[in-house]
Amino acid sequence: MEFRINDLKQIMSASLVTPQQDGTLVLSINGKERQLKIVSFSSDQLEFILENKFYTIRLIEAVSSHIKFVINGQQVMVKKHSKLTEILEKSLALIDKGSGENRLSSQIPGRVVSVLVKVGAEVKKGDSVVILESMKMQVAVKAHKDGLIKEIRTKEGSTVARYDVVAVIE
Repeated sequence: MEFRINDLKQIMSASLVTPQQDGTLVLSINGKERQLKIVSFSSDQLEFILENKFYTIRLIEAVSSHIKFVINGQQVMVKKHSKLTEILEKSLALIDKGSGENRLSSQIPGRVVSVLVKVGAEVKKGDSVVILESMKMQVAVKAHKDGLIKEIRTKEGSTVARYDVVAVIE
């Protein structure tokens, strides 16, 4: 699986090489094999030893595009499908440059999974407004500027095409 951690430029690659009988996992991280020993595991927390160092991870959020967790007290976001995310971010940047428009458009075609804001809500640039599902992945349509939601032009369950207006922000 390829992934990107926080805003690091480097795309990382990791895969499971083999599980061992003693509970140790042999992982390949950027082509280098490393041993990981799981100490404890629950639905929202994992404790493990990697190269003789102890780590605790607590899950905050897991969606198809990213995972947010706290590892040894530091919050980390891992973006899955980083190449798709990069393409979407570049596409949004191109859409945003040409105008100071109030219309928030979908960057991909998809089905509306949820509308996260209501008319009159205050949003900041980068806040998720609508969640779309396309090709079994969920992608957030994020506010392109700070402002108030003047209008919502879609609803849960409906489909949108690329560049369809999903909301108006003033």
